[in-house]
Amino acid sequence: MDATSKTLPSDAGLLFTAWLLALVSTLVVLFVGEVMGQEPCVLCWYQRAFMFPLAIMLAVATVRCDSDIWRYAVPLAAAGWLAALYHNLLYFAVIPEAIKPCGTGPSCSGVDMTMMGVLPLPSLSLAAFTLLIILLLLLRRNAKP
Repeated sequence: MDATSKTLPSDAGLLFTAWLLALVSTLVVLFVGEVMGQEPCVLCWYQRAFMFPLAIMLAVATVRCDSDIWRYAVPLAAAGWLAALYHNLLYFAVIPEAIKPCGTGPSCSGVDMTMMGVLPLPSLSLAAFTLLIILLLLLRRNAKP
């Protein structure tokens, strides 16, 4: 590896893994919405607004071997994580339904917010954002000063 390279081999793996996670997350929610016909709730839309750009940004960073992407991707992933956390608190009835942001359309805490009838979509989203943040912070740790 030459001196002008921006990343170490471990950085390339972290970038690729983060991109793959964002891509799979994006494809899964598109499948659930467009193929399975499950309309997303308001909070799902907010989470999508943070995940979809991450899939694109991380793809470009992976191709360019740009380990500095963490500077831009962590705030986006953190905002998505907060939306997912709020959604989980509503879904598991930790927060009273009186402060639910849902208007017309599907309920943010309805029983149809599961994948295959078992996995709560809000929890999957929270897990995806959590893993993305961890991968990006590992990338930051490996960055040269």
